[in-house]
Amino acid sequence: MLLSLEHINKGFGKQGDLSYRPVLNDLSLQLEEGESMAILGPSGSGKTTLLNLVGGLDTPDEGRVNFRGEDITGYSPEEIDLYRNRQIGFVFQFHHLLPQCTLLENVLIPTLVQSDKLSREKSAERAKTLMKRVGIWEFKNKLPGILSGGECQRAAVVRAMINAPSILLADEPTGALDSDNVEVMADLLLELNRSDGLTLMVVTHSIELARRMGRTLEIRSGKLQQI
Repeated sequence: MLLSLEHINKGFGKQGDLSYRPVLNDLSLQLEEGESMAILGPSGSGKTTLLNLVGGLDTPDEGRVNFRGEDITGYSPEEIDLYRNRQIGFVFQFHHLLPQCTLLENVLIPTLVQSDKLSREKSAERAKTLMKRVGIWEFKNKLPGILSGGECQRAAVVRAMINAPSILLADEPTGALDSDNVEVMADLLLELNRSDGLTLMVVTHSIELARRMGRTLEIRSGKLQQI
């Protein structure tokens, strides 16, 4: 088992206070290595909160988040930073590329913690391979501001993949794209899933994108339901 969430409760505010707003309620989930999963649900249902818990950006009020059998909620700040950098790739609705950096520089940002020359050289070669694979290598020295939304979003996917993560967490990755680029992005994510064995957890409002994933779940009243 790659990932399991056990009896997760998460809300906002202080537990026990009248202002406390529960979001996830006794939620449990299992994710196998190489699986592709879509998570649907209305705005405010807790989809992004769930991704943040898996990615180590937040902690549950109660429950366990297990990665390969180890509860990451007990990690030190240094351990959780290493977990995010080595095991998790993030893709968001908006690409969040740094406007002052070239596409290649943006892709290599997650590798800046590497201190030895050999690792940096391997990362540069991986960036070249991935950027060629998704059709943006020719733009490597261009700034994001002169490129299309689809090209920038593909760069964001490469940036998420640069450290060869175990899980790619995608939060509305097609939400800011036109219909043609939605298809390109869906094809790209699923090709990475098939060829690289990348585990996908995709939050989306797009039924079309969700239908292409191996499994589709919906958050209702803080719990996950199979669709």
